[in-house]
Amino acid sequence: MLAMIWSEYLLPCLCVFLACIGFTQMFNIHGVGKLICAVGGSLGWLIYLLAGSTIFAAFLAAAAIGTFSEIMARLRRCPVTCYLLVALLPLVPGGGIYYAMSYCVAGYKDLFLTTLLQTFGLAAALAVGAM
Repeated sequence: MLAMIWSEYLLPCLCVFLACIGFTQMFNIHGVGKLICAVGGSLGWLIYLLAGSTIFAAFLAAAAIGTFSEIMARLRRCPVTCYLLVALLPLVPGGGIYYAMSYCVAGYKDLFLTTLLQTFGLAAALAVGAM
């Protein structure tokens, strides 16, 4: 049971934490801001996993990240954009876009449309949830 919790929830959140730390380098975020971004990304990813990895789960995760980013930005008197963008990056559906285009080039129209609509739905859920 503990191994399942570690492999399905805690390890992916740790990986997202480290990925967000890496993304803070691109956005030139220093000090405690790095940890805030990483915690926000991990929180969003945990909510996404717990809610079932669906479009609605992406909406809930983005809403949680948006709320967390707003609170942290007001406490630190910093722009919310940096915290929000870095924390949302792990949820961006890059794989869905890649696979949709791969199916399109290979001529699989049904898989292409299904994957493309799923990807657009996920991206829209992230956008609405972040607002």
